[in-house]
Amino acid sequence: MCDVMQKRKAAIRYFEPEVMHRLEDLPNIGKEIAEDLRAIGIKTPQSLKGKDPLMLYKKICAYQGQRIDPCLLDVMMAVVAFAGGAPSNPWWFFTPERKKLYKV
Repeated sequence: MCDVMQKRKAAIRYFEPEVMHRLEDLPNIGKEIAEDLRAIGIKTPQSLKGKDPLMLYKKICAYQGQRIDPCLLDVMMAVVAFAGGAPSNPWWFFTPERKKLYKV
C-alpha cells in the first residue's frame, strides 16, 4: 500500500488536516451532506473545528427549506467532534447524546 493510501486510512481514525482536503474525506460525510455543508459556507474539513453542530443542522434545514431528519444532527455532532480531535465514530454513536441535549 502506498504512503498516501496508508495516511488516508489512518486519517479515518483521527483528524489529520494534511491528508483531509475535502469534506468527503471525513467519516460520515458523503457527497450530498458535503454539498449541503458547502452551501452553508463550510468549505473544508478544518472549518468544522469548533462549530456548533446544532447551528449547522439548523442552517442546513433552512437551506433545504424543510426540517430534516434529526439523524443529520447526529452526523454534525460526529463530524464536529472528529474535527476537534475526537476519534472517528459512526454518526449513531451520538444519537443518545443528541436526544438528551436537543429537542429537534
